[in-house]
Amino acid sequence: MAKGDDALARKRNRVRRKRLRSSENAVSARVAAIIASKRRRKSGKRRGCEGMCFSLPTPEDPFNERHGKKRKDEEPTDDTPDAAVVAKDDGPKKKDANTKKQPPAKAKSKAMRERATEPEEGRVDFDRPSKFLVVCLNAIRDTVAPEDGGGSIHGAGDWGVELWRCFSAPAPSDVLDTSGSCATVEQTAWLVSTACDIVVRKERLGMVVSCPFLLYLVPSQEKAARVRSICKPLKPLGIHSVSLHPGASIEHQISGYVIDGLKYFLDLGVSDKIFSIRDAISSNFQITVFTDPSDKSVATMAKNLLRGRITKLFINNSVSSRSAFVTQQVHFCPSVELKTSKVKEILEQILQRHAKKSSKVLLVAASKKNAQHLSSSLKLENCTVTDDSHGNSFTICSSVGLMNVHVKDRENMAMTDVEEFETVLLVDLPPSVDEYIEILTGVAPQTIGGEVHSIFCSTDAPAAKPLAELLANCRQVVPEFLKKMESS
Repeated sequence: MAKGDDALARKRNRVRRKRLRSSENAVSARVAAIIASKRRRKSGKRRGCEGMCFSLPTPEDPFNERHGKKRKDEEPTDDTPDAAVVAKDDGPKKKDANTKKQPPAKAKSKAMRERATEPEEGRVDFDRPSKFLVVCLNAIRDTVAPEDGGGSIHGAGDWGVELWRCFSAPAPSDVLDTSGSCATVEQTAWLVSTACDIVVRKERLGMVVSCPFLLYLVPSQEKAARVRSICKPLKPLGIHSVSLHPGASIEHQISGYVIDGLKYFLDLGVSDKIFSIRDAISSNFQITVFTDPSDKSVATMAKNLLRGRITKLFINNSVSSRSAFVTQQVHFCPSVELKTSKVKEILEQILQRHAKKSSKVLLVAASKKNAQHLSSSLKLENCTVTDDSHGNSFTICSSVGLMNVHVKDRENMAMTDVEEFETVLLVDLPPSVDEYIEILTGVAPQTIGGEVHSIFCSTDAPAAKPLAELLANCRQVVPEFLKKMESS
């Protein structure tokens, strides 16, 4: 080949390389990040978050700035008297690469001083899930559910974030999930990852978490193997899971207590052992229960287990899950004129059921006129009725108990917080089942229980079929008169 051809070939190659370096043909941001990460890893200047993938923080190095490597000489912080001496002796020395790392050390000591002034020892306030939680979820996704790309695990993100908030709040609450009889793979993944996130954050703050942090109870060996398979991908991240045999002691400082499938434990007849395990835990802990709310015995046991503040969660948006443990009763009234006497009868029944207890009841009428008429004409035998200045609420005092009754019309329901009431009486049935569902799902969200009573007249016949279907879907008792109206 002639010399001129060589020069032309070199020129063409230069132009081609220039085009490859142009912005139009540059690599994507993800590929560029991978390349930059690889260069930092080879040069020994890896970021702290990348170091988390290979080593965990220690009390001596809570920010993991050393990436698990030990230094020959421990450098004292600026807060100690020796720090000033070291800084003075190192002044005349020649500058090297380590001199540039002094400002982060000062920032570190400042952060440690701020944490030392926290009002409550051991308290960890979080504002958002950390990257380590996502790392745990991705590790479980790649091992347990690689075929769907982790869509199922990350698809339960709304439920997982709500669970994380319950655990990370300044005043943590117990969790009651009524989505099904047992936890799904996605729920277990979020639960375990949330526990890992809390442990790692506490270690970053200098707290030593040496005892078991989470106790996960399952009713069978098959379920235990499934939970272990979900926890196994977290072992490279420093999170270990251990199976307890019947003779193992559990008197540890456990912070999380999970009961997966409460109804199964009831069917096995080991409910007394559940309570003995709870009583054996010596620290303040949170309980998470997964159960089917259809059985009344489950509601009784859950109420005895969860004695503090409760948050109800559900992975699906079904009405039966949102209205779990809320009793629905439909009362028949022959005519509209007899509704007042029917309301008296229902309130007397509520007083008898909740004897020696102060009850708070919400009465919902169709219009403001009906609400005022109901407030003025409601008088019970052997009871003292005390009206307030506005006439929309009154107190019933009797030898049986005390009842605070609030009367609202449908127009003012938007300004009424239904969550404050454990008992709601719909004097006039809403024309739409959707309005009924909105009231039903808002009753007693932070307690196990709640009642929704509704008075059904002959004028409400068009709502018989959808109301009967709703009661059946929520596994409630469908009255015989409602079945007859539904079939006719």
